[in-house]
Amino acid sequence: MNEIEILQKLVSFPVLGGESNLSIITWIKEYIESFGIATHLVPNDKGNKASLHCRIGPAIDGGVILSGHTDVVPVLGQNWSTDPFVLTDGGDGKLYARGSCDMKGFVACSLAALPNMVSANLHTPIYFAFSYDEEIGCLAGPDLVQAINAHYTEKPKFAIIGEPSMLQPMIGQKGICVLDTQVNGSAGHSSRILQEVSAIHESARLVIWLEDKMKQLVDAGRIDNRFHPPHSSLHIGQIQGGIAPNIIADQASFFWDVRTIPMDLAIDIIEEFEAYCRTREAELKKIFPGFKITTRQHHPPVPPLDTDENDDIVGFTQSLVDHDNWDTVSYAAEAGQFAEGGFQSIICGPGSIAQAHRANEFIEIDQMTKGMQMMEKLISKLSVK
Repeated sequence: MNEIEILQKLVSFPVLGGESNLSIITWIKEYIESFGIATHLVPNDKGNKASLHCRIGPAIDGGVILSGHTDVVPVLGQNWSTDPFVLTDGGDGKLYARGSCDMKGFVACSLAALPNMVSANLHTPIYFAFSYDEEIGCLAGPDLVQAINAHYTEKPKFAIIGEPSMLQPMIGQKGICVLDTQVNGSAGHSSRILQEVSAIHESARLVIWLEDKMKQLVDAGRIDNRFHPPHSSLHIGQIQGGIAPNIIADQASFFWDVRTIPMDLAIDIIEEFEAYCRTREAELKKIFPGFKITTRQHHPPVPPLDTDENDDIVGFTQSLVDHDNWDTVSYAAEAGQFAEGGFQSIICGPGSIAQAHRANEFIEIDQMTKGMQMMEKLISKLSVK
């Protein structure tokens, strides 16, 4: 199967983040094993999801991990012109489908190159590492990285995470944590606003605190000009509360995220926010003893990626693609988790992130071709001449 045929198969699995990915991971497992390569699954606690890793080539230090995720984001409510789970050639040099760009294009190129990897006389191994639930917080990344470190007696050196970057090496990514905050106040007539505790009013204060915190980080010089924007960001994306304009709201909630540059830690910001919440609780319990603020993390904080431009992986990856420069991305990915696991890590894959998560997502056929050229160069560099 060529890369387009494999991509056609991969996008046909409508596995959303949070759902079981056993259908797609089983197909990938059987495909890899058909070439005589042993695969290893890393299941979740419930057994309804699994990551996969395998090695092609000798058990020698210094190998290269090719990493991707198998889940995609929803299509509900988006205005698609084609079936999002059927790969469609638009006749305009583009292949349309959910996940075509983010990031099954890279996975397809990796799998399509497998026959040549197997037949090559590799002196350094290549590894596949495919995860689940990346789209809802990179949930499987830490366990997958731990499994790779525990399973192989040798130590891979590099990890290339194939998120769409137009095949430009990306040496940095922001970290992320998604949270929701629930505020429990006291209901009453709106004329008694100073005698009750409005959950909406208190939510507003918390939102302003988060915005002010972001500005404080900027004012304190917490800047990394490799990123756009060059600072950690705090954003409130949803807020709910209240049942009528003349009723003091006893319940309110808001969803927010914190995206950190490498010099900042999400946990530090969250702990400072929690301390402020406890201060507000102590003050307002004097008015309403049941006042409470509860914040829940939707996933553990995803670490940023901070690869040095002089690290070996940068020049190595540049030698595989048509870019002799590097950049960074402001989205989160599993690259930071692989870096924490001891691998020099970088983001580099076919397709543009500008096409991800939107209706009529596509990857250019030319990008798939260049993705295969990247794989061919990788095989050549790691083979006995």
